[in-house]
Formats: sequence, C-alpha cells, structure tokens
Amino acid sequence: MHAWLCENPTGVDALTWAELPTPEPKVGEVLIEIKAASLNFPDLLIVQNKYQMKPPLPFVPGSEYAGIVQAVGADVDHLQVGQHVACLSGTGGFATHTIAPAALCMPLPAGFAFVDAAAFIMIYATSYHALVDRAQLKAGETVLVLGAAGGVGTAAIQIAKAVGARVIAAASTQEKCDLCKTIGADAIINYAAEDLRGAVKALTDGKGPDVIYDPVGGDYAEPAFRSIAWRGRYLVVGFAAGPIPALPFNLALLKGASIVGVFWGDFARREPKANAAMMMELARWYSRGKVKPVIDCAMPMSDLKAAFAHMGSRGVRGKLVMVN
Repeated sequence: MHAWLCENPTGVDALTWAELPTPEPKVGEVLIEIKAASLNFPDLLIVQNKYQMKPPLPFVPGSEYAGIVQAVGADVDHLQVGQHVACLSGTGGFATHTIAPAALCMPLPAGFAFVDAAAFIMIYATSYHALVDRAQLKAGETVLVLGAAGGVGTAAIQIAKAVGARVIAAASTQEKCDLCKTIGADAIINYAAEDLRGAVKALTDGKGPDVIYDPVGGDYAEPAFRSIAWRGRYLVVGFAAGPIPALPFNLALLKGASIVGVFWGDFARREPKANAAMMMELARWYSRGKVKPVIDCAMPMSDLKAAFAHMGSRGVRGKLVMVN
C-alpha cells in the first residue's frame, strides 16, 4: 500500500508519499481499500500540530473516506469482505488502504457513489444534528446559513429545505451565492458586498431568522445575532474565520434567544443509537435525492498537496475529494 505519511507535523510540505506494509485487521477492525477521501479543515490542522487530537507519530492524515472492505478482524459481524463503506475515523484516509474501527464504518446502500460517500458523513451529520436535533427546525421557519457555499453550509441548505424551511444563504462572493441558489436557497446575501444585518432585515421583513447556522464565527457573528428573531436559535457550529467571537449576553436576553452549541462528534460518542438512526435517515434522503454533496472537484490522491493549497485559497465550493 501507499500513503501520505506525516512524520513531522510542521505542515503539508512535510508530508511524503510512502510505500508501507499492508496491515492486517485486529479485533473489531476492518481493512479498507480506499476509493475516495475528502479534505476537511481538521486535516490541515492535524498536520500542523494545531488540532485537538494529536496522533502518535508517524501517522497518515485523512479523516473521512470511502471504499471497499478487503478483510475483517475478529468480532466484526455487521460488515463483510466486498462491502462498500464510508468511515470518519480521524486519520488514515489519504492512502490506498487503511485499517478502520468497524464500529465507525457506515455501510453504503446500492448506488451510493464513493466520491459522494467520502464527502458525506461529517457535513451531513453535523448539519442534521444542528438543525433537526439541536435547533428543532420546523417547516415554515427561516434559516440564515453563514459560510453557505462551504461543505457544512451546502449540507445545511439541503437539510433545511428537506425539512420545509426557508433558507437565506450568506457567502463571500457572488459566485458562491449563485451556487447556493442552484441547490435550493430561497435568498442570498453576498456579505462582502452588502451589509449583513441590513440585508437580513430586508429579507425577513424585519422579523429576523428563526435559526442561524454559523460555522464561520469571526466578525459576522455579532451582526448576525443582532438580526435574530424572537425565540431564535443561534447554532455555534465552528470558527472557520479563525477568531472566536464574544457575543454580549444581553442580546440573548432582549431577543429571548438561545445560543446552542453543536458538537456532533461528542453526540455520536455519547448517543450512538441516536446517531446511527440519524445516519440511516440521511442515507435514505441521499437515495431519494433529497441531499447530495456538492463536490468542488475530485483530484488524484497523488495531488494531495495541490488540493491543500486549493483549500487554503478559500475558493472551494462544497468539498474537495481525492480519488485512487
């Protein structure tokens, strides 16, 4: 097998494409032949030694991938050789093969493309957990999605529309806004060219959005929160802009609003049965055409460093996927 090996976590340039022995699965593990792996922001942080999880060196980065089970270890009953699966295990994905915990593997229904599957779990699980579970989004409500052209943003648009909500998508360029319209957004805001708070007020007739989905943080968090509707729910999903905003608590008081944390990873760990049911529902939605990952482009696994550079340019719409 071959893999991108991180022996010194000083950044992407330190990664090397190395030939390694193909491992054998142990108890509770499976060997997967990787067909596709997606890039996520933690994949960059982990090779820079900036992520909360610091795997022992050396390691193979790549948190999310899809492929075919080649071998199963002892005590693995729900997977078999030849089965198509997707997995979000934190590491191992930027390779031709990997060992994965069987419990983290999602069996793929017939017709689920590997490229889509490799870009599915993180963004759709996060967005469904946020909007449906944490915000209790209802049909007819209005959702403002910040960073709407990114991976979780595009997933949030599709999930909110599947629930029956009205979606206002906010993004940083007109091209990104146009993409959001093509996947179902009812209205768009280019917050690089428009005043975010004023645009939201105009698009909601002064009422404000019932739910705000924020994976961005930074300078747009406070003006977005100031626009929220009475009894609104502000979903804290992430901080892609870098700075973690500090919101004045009196804003929550004045609007009767809730600030709701979204940590899908810990939800999956603490409530595995609920998470499994959610993933089955999302797989059904994919089969019915309700959701489908937006793929910016698929690149050969050997071009990983170029893919990281593209992700760093902030020009990515949807997800980047590496393929073998």
